[in-house]
Amino acid sequence: MTDISEKKSIKNWAADDRPREKMIAKGKTALSNAELIAILIGSGNNTMSAVELAREILDSVDNNLIDLSNLSLDELMTHKGIGEAKAISIAAALELGKRRRGAEATLKSTVNNAADAYEYFLPHIEDFGQEHFLVMYLNRSNQVLKIECISTGGITNTIADPKIIFKKALTLNATAIILCHNHPSGNPRPSQEDFNLTHKLRAAGKLLDISVVDHIIVGAEKYYSFAENGTLE
Repeated sequence: MTDISEKKSIKNWAADDRPREKMIAKGKTALSNAELIAILIGSGNNTMSAVELAREILDSVDNNLIDLSNLSLDELMTHKGIGEAKAISIAAALELGKRRRGAEATLKSTVNNAADAYEYFLPHIEDFGQEHFLVMYLNRSNQVLKIECISTGGITNTIADPKIIFKKALTLNATAIILCHNHPSGNPRPSQEDFNLTHKLRAAGKLLDISVVDHIIVGAEKYYSFAENGTLE
């Protein structure tokens, strides 16, 4: 009699349904997120194939890869069939993806719009469970001089000290800055406090002839740009 685990094993699937063979035949973009994770973990458990186990893991985070990347090794290991080695493989692959995204952003020498700024900021801010306030310092050619974390706060707010922000700008001889902070709730819509802070820093910048050209709020896989929405003033 055929064992249930044998039926679930990827090696018994049709060739076109096996993730590794599918990647070879059709390329990596043809694979679903679950199939890519299945390649990482290699095998499932006694009731699920690797792909089914991968789907279970993704379902636990509503198929959100950012939320998946925030899971600890212990949280990944709560899934039957995921031991420490497999959990480490998943975490390492997601960290590489994050670093690749940061490397791609760094290849751009200038920031021309909010989307460019978001790509630069994201690797520095996307995984935090509390608010972080960052500033990007730019020269006259809109080239990134530095990205600095100014402060960290609780789950609901953080503090951005104008003295610290503009002292660093003067030290770097920056002519413009872009503000950024994250909303751990995932909703990037600005609060009244966000509007007040933006206008306060814009006014301070004008006194020093340093332009605050945007404020990016990072949420779950999306962002809000004050410049794009015409709410800088």
